[in-house]
Amino acid sequence: MNAHDTQTLDAVALADAPAYADILAAAARIAPHAHATPVLTSRALDELAGCRLHFKCENLQRGGAFKFRGACNAVFSLSDEQAARGIVTQSSGNHGGAIALAARLRGARATVVAPHNTPKVKLAAIRAYGADVVFCEPAQSARDETTAQVLADTGGVLVHPFNDPRVIAGQGTATLELMAAAPGLDAVIAPVSGGGLLSGTAIAAHGGDPAIAVYGAEPLGARDAHDSLAEGRRITGRATDTVCDGLRAELGTLTFPILRSHVCEVLLVDDAQAIAAMRLIWERMKLVVEPSGAVPLAAVLAHRDLFAGRSVGLIVSGGNVDLDQAAHWFAAQAS
Repeated sequence: MNAHDTQTLDAVALADAPAYADILAAAARIAPHAHATPVLTSRALDELAGCRLHFKCENLQRGGAFKFRGACNAVFSLSDEQAARGIVTQSSGNHGGAIALAARLRGARATVVAPHNTPKVKLAAIRAYGADVVFCEPAQSARDETTAQVLADTGGVLVHPFNDPRVIAGQGTATLELMAAAPGLDAVIAPVSGGGLLSGTAIAAHGGDPAIAVYGAEPLGARDAHDSLAEGRRITGRATDTVCDGLRAELGTLTFPILRSHVCEVLLVDDAQAIAAMRLIWERMKLVVEPSGAVPLAAVLAHRDLFAGRSVGLIVSGGNVDLDQAAHWFAAQAS
């Protein structure tokens, strides 16, 4: 595919992208259901990073992750007829739990297609909220094939975890709250997997302040977003290898052009850096976060010169971590 074809496809996809007004509407829609999570600071971490950090604590969101925002906005955007058909999604954990919870609040049934290596703590949450689970292989192609089969079998309505404008708009509401609580930010950084959170973050940030710098943070073992933006084409089909289980998806046909339009750069960190940042947040801020949620801090610490002296907002995306697994990670890091 040549550059002209890519630009044409991007323009078609961007026609479906949510606008800043859609994020404002999502904020009003989810307000009765979602938490307005706190924005916290830490002098100790500011000193380590060499900048002023503002942590948007989505680990304290309902369901333990930012995913409830997008899921709630999408589910409560459905007509009664659509909701009655049931809701289908695919997820490695947090989005599945969020859809399950939002569907329960709406009085709808939900089915979650989940990779067989989904963390047990996240599967438990999905089931506790009343959703059915259908397992698949971890590859994106297997997720898509299984999801298509479930949709055909159930007649349900798909709420995609990231390639959905309603979901993207809902995710952007976290940045609305962040910028209201910490005015004058120079930059905002969010984890990137399928790109729904980072897309919503970018649209919300630039809707409020066109000059703000927007960064993504991604593990080395799942670096498709970094490489896709660098090469100017969406890279798909790679195997992933990272402890950041929430960041293993690949960019979607909608999120890729949004990020090409808004994001300055995607910063890479390795798993050891993510675990070290997670431990810092646990120890210095007394907050339980999962590796995916610690990746933005890891990226800032790995790129101190880039953020030196700036006021930086970080989206702490989730806190659904298996404590036994975390103990293993910490022990391995100490050895």
